[in-house]
Amino acid sequence: MIYVLALLIGVVAGLRAMMAPAAVSWGAYLGWFAVGGWAGFMGHWIAVAVFTVLAIVELVTDQLPSTPSRKVPPQFGARIISGAFCGAVLASATGSLIVGLIAGAIGAVIGTLGGAKVRGRLATSFGEDRPAALIEDAVAIIGGFAIVALAV
Repeated sequence: MIYVLALLIGVVAGLRAMMAPAAVSWGAYLGWFAVGGWAGFMGHWIAVAVFTVLAIVELVTDQLPSTPSRKVPPQFGARIISGAFCGAVLASATGSLIVGLIAGAIGAVIGTLGGAKVRGRLATSFGEDRPAALIEDAVAIIGGFAIVALAV
């Protein structure tokens, strides 16, 4: 089960790169799941504060017309790194770190490409991008916290 959750938190990272670590840090801080060894810092209030601010900044900047596509190499790479990291954190206490890392990275690729496709279709159906972006934001926020809550 933990590897499915690692894959799914990777999908969230593919939608919003900083939402996944924000959700994971909140989950660790609130004691929803145990973090093992090296990942213990994710449960500290400083990690929660940093990742929460980064997630909020990302939610705002995503709405700007000058924001580049999530599929260009720097943005795509950041999403893969974020997904892999979050998958590894989720798996750190109860499973294989490497499998969690790989599952998170695969999920990030799925979330990045699938999210871009779904958002594009939604934007076309709405006739503008903002409603599609807001729906994607909601899916990333709710999904991220739901996934972390299941990682008990």
